[in-house]
Amino acid sequence: MKRLPLFVALTLLTLPATSTAFAAPRSAISLYGDLKYPANFTHFSYVNPDAPKGGTLKLSAIGSFDNLNPYIIKGEAAEGVDALTNVTLMTQSYDEPFSMYAQLADTVDLADDRASMTFHLNPKAIWDDGTPITADDVVWTFTTLTKDGAPFYRAYYADVATAKAVNAHSVTFTFKTATNRELPLILAQMPILPKHYWANKSFGETTLTPPVAAGPYKITRVVAGRSIEFTRNPHWWGNDLPTNVGRYNFDKIVYTYYRDQNVALEAFFAGEFDIQQESVAKLWQTAYTAPPVMDGRIIKQEIANTRPVGMQAFIYNLRRPVFQDIAVRKALAYAFDFDWENKQFAFGSYQRTRSFFENSDLAATGLPSDKEVALLSPLKDTLPPEVFTAAYQPPTTDGSGNNRAHLKTAADILESAGYKLGKDGIRVHEKTGVRLSFEFVDANPAFERWILPFTQNLKRIGVECRFRVLDSSQYINRMQKFDFDMTTSVFAQSDSPGNEQREYWTSAKADIPGSRNYIGIKNPAVDTLVDHLIHAQTREELVTSTRALDRVLQWNHYVIPNWFYNKWRLAWWNRLDHPQHLSGTTPAILDTWWIKPPAPAKEKAKK
Repeated sequence: MKRLPLFVALTLLTLPATSTAFAAPRSAISLYGDLKYPANFTHFSYVNPDAPKGGTLKLSAIGSFDNLNPYIIKGEAAEGVDALTNVTLMTQSYDEPFSMYAQLADTVDLADDRASMTFHLNPKAIWDDGTPITADDVVWTFTTLTKDGAPFYRAYYADVATAKAVNAHSVTFTFKTATNRELPLILAQMPILPKHYWANKSFGETTLTPPVAAGPYKITRVVAGRSIEFTRNPHWWGNDLPTNVGRYNFDKIVYTYYRDQNVALEAFFAGEFDIQQESVAKLWQTAYTAPPVMDGRIIKQEIANTRPVGMQAFIYNLRRPVFQDIAVRKALAYAFDFDWENKQFAFGSYQRTRSFFENSDLAATGLPSDKEVALLSPLKDTLPPEVFTAAYQPPTTDGSGNNRAHLKTAADILESAGYKLGKDGIRVHEKTGVRLSFEFVDANPAFERWILPFTQNLKRIGVECRFRVLDSSQYINRMQKFDFDMTTSVFAQSDSPGNEQREYWTSAKADIPGSRNYIGIKNPAVDTLVDHLIHAQTREELVTSTRALDRVLQWNHYVIPNWFYNKWRLAWWNRLDHPQHLSGTTPAILDTWWIKPPAPAKEKAKK
């Protein structure tokens, strides 16, 4: 995929503002130009515009929290703060690949050369203390997030050159490149924060004081580590926007924190919260037998999920010498008998994940296409040969539990790579002295039954794996510092991957604490393919680039793929209701559901 020559890019960025040609101001933008909703639309199709307002939605969270600023690396942020109390420049629809509609910005000008864009703010927009929201807030937010926020923001907005307030309600961003088609949309996703509130405060420190916000809800009660309450602002400036009609229907939303999933499930059956999104297949099959489920007070339903599920996997930390040899990473995958464990622990309900973009047309399948080969060929000398010759497939078994053939394959790979059995039964490399011994950490006790058979199989091939469950705060802290050997992680994906891929895979992020390159990948070929993906100019180019990246990630054996389920398992108390047509990409519980109004009193029978 061609990028603009350097002199052209520099020319675009140094043109005076008066020479930049802008398209007509618009109230919506999309990745490749197609929009589902016209300029005069009244509401999204997956909401009920007549949904009643009122009542309290009670929700659960696992673990604890010590921070109400979700935009920094420190602390553990409380649930709901970002989604409920803040707003973005524009808002994404849930039934299109990637389209953004007016929210805080009511119109946007995108330059014809795509080298800059200007957001025009809704003049009615105010902070919840009554202060107007201005272009200075937008510029301050961008500067602060990329300087003092979580490392994610520096990667996400790396192609932004400048942010400048044109006047009180307009702000212009100039870009380092004109070929990053996603950049205008991810800028539209930026949450805007109050400059005046943070003027005399340290943005990088945790806080339990509710900040000034601009969203549909305010934080009204905080019990540190235990619960947080949000109250709807009936006079919110955004209530009547088409993007918000039928949304934010609960008067209050309360999150209560529980120690673990088992405790939370019992609390759900006792009516302590309203809805449970179940992630454990065994519990879904066996535990939902409480009286409220059996008599219909709790509705149990699976809802189709059409969004890409990404990759859930056991991940290696390549910063550890034990995992720097690709032969080790390849061999260890043969010790995970998914087919048997799926039968034992999930009633056979899961599908094996094989792609980093699973459940989408972005996943690499079969052999690479001619266009993928054209993209990959210049990198051939740095790639595993299988990228060109084979379709990746994790090891599979017959599910009987007899995994001897795979364990022999694993042992043979290790033996050929120079890892010999020591006197203690653990393999050591005959030249480097690297010992195949490591720790597997996780914060979810439910994974223990999946991991222990894996560790037992590893022992049979001369590999020592110690499993340890951490509390959530300790786990988060260690992950931010990359202080782990192996763990379970999820790399979520959308239907339009882009700038966030830098944060997941690129060399520049591997050594930055708090980044999402947990694996520690430093691979120039991956860096190049991520760049191609970000600068794709058509959907076809995006698909080709993503599939090529997928193949390279797969055949470098950076992870041991786990499983996925292409439905949401939801159970809710029947006092809740939801729109007839839910989005296929999210059930949008906070956004679009509501409390059923009381049934009208029955007329007394006439005597």
